[in-house]
Amino acid sequence: MIYYTQLIFIKPGCENEFHAFEDKVLPLLKEHNGELVYRIRPDKSAFIESSSELPYEIHLVTFKSKTDFESYKIDPKRLSFMEMKNNSVEKITLIEGFAL
Repeated sequence: MIYYTQLIFIKPGCENEFHAFEDKVLPLLKEHNGELVYRIRPDKSAFIESSSELPYEIHLVTFKSKTDFESYKIDPKRLSFMEMKNNSVEKITLIEGFAL
């Protein structure tokens, strides 16, 4: 099992387009042996300390293998919605990890 954490920073005022993008692509995870474990939209008060800007959302996703993750990334259905992502997302920090 491989884990991916995403810190997602969106462009101001683009929340609705980002939500629409997520509604389209998150259901595709299951087709690639993926699972959305957590989708968190933390309030600023949830951060105890920070040396950087705060993310709009935090996702924790699992895949059975890195190959499954790569397959999800290039899924033609997912790619058809990338304009929505590009219009709404400022940046994403992706962290790859494994259970210990």
